[in-house]
Amino acid sequence: MSYKEELIKAMSILAKDDRTIFLGQEIVTNKFYGTMGEVPIGKMIELPIMEDVQMCMSTGLSLMGYIPISLYTRMDFLILAMNQLVNHLDKIEKMTCGDFSPKVIIRTVVGEKLPMNCGPQHTQDFTSVLRRALENIKVVTLTKSDMIISSYVDALNYKGSTILVEYKEMYGK
Repeated sequence: MSYKEELIKAMSILAKDDRTIFLGQEIVTNKFYGTMGEVPIGKMIELPIMEDVQMCMSTGLSLMGYIPISLYTRMDFLILAMNQLVNHLDKIEKMTCGDFSPKVIIRTVVGEKLPMNCGPQHTQDFTSVLRRALENIKVVTLTKSDMIISSYVDALNYKGSTILVEYKEMYGK
């Protein structure tokens, strides 16, 4: 299957878990690049542009027993949530001596440069920065289509939080 088809299947698998809820921008309107067509609308929360608050909401929903799938259409926009990501989601378990263990699945995309370059503020890859800044959150790069489903299932079954980095240029392959 193609990269995009694997993403559609992975989102469908995640949606079947009663604990999951999807939140972010463009998830209802354009189904996050057409990959969420099989996710029921009742499992989606469409948000305005407020990346920092989105990460706060994701963490809070996690503490209430949900498994939020927090979608950031570009990795560049995830940078706006770094305070909540690095200082809160990543550290809550340590700060509460293990009383709280949030689990959020963060889906983000490195924008494409071809066939149309989306510009420097939409195509940056901060994967190495995230790996250096985060102590407790796994960062997984999805460089091949055959790793997508297993990586999302692993994130669903993993005790902690995971960031899954997709590559928009691969959606058509």
